[in-house]
Amino acid sequence: MTDVRERAGFEAWLERQLEHSARQMLRSISPVAIVKQRPGFGQTVRPIAGAIVASPVLADWKPDPDYFFHWFRDSAVVVDALRLLHLEGRVGDEALRHLRDFTRFSLALNGLDGRVDAAVRDRRARVAPDFLQYLRDDDDLARAHGDAVAAETRVNPDGTLDVSRWARPQHDGAPLRALAMLRWANSVRLDAALLDEVATLIRFDLGFTLRRWREPSFDIWEEESGHHYYTLRVAAAALAEGAAWLEGRGDAAQARPCRDASQRVFAMLDGFRTEEGEAAHYRSRGLVGEPPSAKALDIAVILSAIHTHGSAPEHGVADPCMQATLARLEALFDAAYPINHGRPAGRGPAMGRYAGDVYFSGGAYYFSTLGAAEFCFRAAALGGSASHGWFDRGDAYLETVRAYTPAGGDLSEQFDQTTGAQTSAKHLAWSYAAFVSCVHARRAAAVPRRR
Repeated sequence: MTDVRERAGFEAWLERQLEHSARQMLRSISPVAIVKQRPGFGQTVRPIAGAIVASPVLADWKPDPDYFFHWFRDSAVVVDALRLLHLEGRVGDEALRHLRDFTRFSLALNGLDGRVDAAVRDRRARVAPDFLQYLRDDDDLARAHGDAVAAETRVNPDGTLDVSRWARPQHDGAPLRALAMLRWANSVRLDAALLDEVATLIRFDLGFTLRRWREPSFDIWEEESGHHYYTLRVAAAALAEGAAWLEGRGDAAQARPCRDASQRVFAMLDGFRTEEGEAAHYRSRGLVGEPPSAKALDIAVILSAIHTHGSAPEHGVADPCMQATLARLEALFDAAYPINHGRPAGRGPAMGRYAGDVYFSGGAYYFSTLGAAEFCFRAAALGGSASHGWFDRGDAYLETVRAYTPAGGDLSEQFDQTTGAQTSAKHLAWSYAAFVSCVHARRAAAVPRRR
């Protein structure tokens, strides 16, 4: 009887948290009622429709980080989660309006030009003296035009360039956005006008990915420049899925280079595999022959598998090398985080990014722990004798998220590895989106279990 009650309580929490996550995630989409002041930069930012901020909470690094930006990567993750909410009937026509606004906002960004835009002209005169050290230089801004805007990492939600120094270029945003738009186009009935706009954005992002995938860029965490597993994996998926979409539209000439490039990227991804026999796993950086990295074991590899679900099976959740990567990450964080020591039965380890992380608490992330859970549910959905074990393993991760989520359901970016207290950005849209996609994957995996 106790197990039945506990299971009922868990299922009820899932539903409550899903509803709360959906509401809170929507706050970050087109936050037009919020005005952000950055007095140090002499800025007043008034968001426009279609922007998606990483967090709608106004902060200035005292102590919480300023995440009131439209990140290309985060916004793609959020707009994909919006699709799931729409398919489940939790968000109706509002989702289609958001999609239209997001598509138009994204296309309009392509017209930005750091050489001539009024928003960056004479910017030094508006910046406080002690903020000049954080200001981008002219040469850096001058590179922000044409398709290079899609490599900007982030822009202001009023549709202007970010004038602060940041990690650029970053090449994961365009392929992630292409994947999100392809899923909208393939799974949701869109009117002809919206479908045409979505198609225009898909073509742009595929073109960007096709031209840029060979070039080094900053990693998903915006810390190191080079060739990174996550960035290449999402590029491979976008090019492969894009090729199929183009072929379906009768555009074989454009599909061919995308498919050829996708195969080359997958071949390059094999170079991230360690040569350790059955213990082989994927490094997040450091191709074979390159110097080893302390950040080689990184949750970004697992996130790449769930962010590209439905694409080619290689380098996906069924890949034994990918599963071994998750096992190594579990062991890493189980040993490193005090909150994982002596945890109750039925609760998985809280997961972070990589060993030695020092950003804020350097602790567990909601989207990391939820990403591990989603990986398990997607593995369970493949069926086979191990499916029940994978499903229970996913639920164990969710029990950990439940244990460190306050009663109100609010999710920040991190929870401290020693105390479990929330840290870093409050109301992180990615955290809420990760919960939405994780529960969606769980429900899909639960279907074969009932047969």
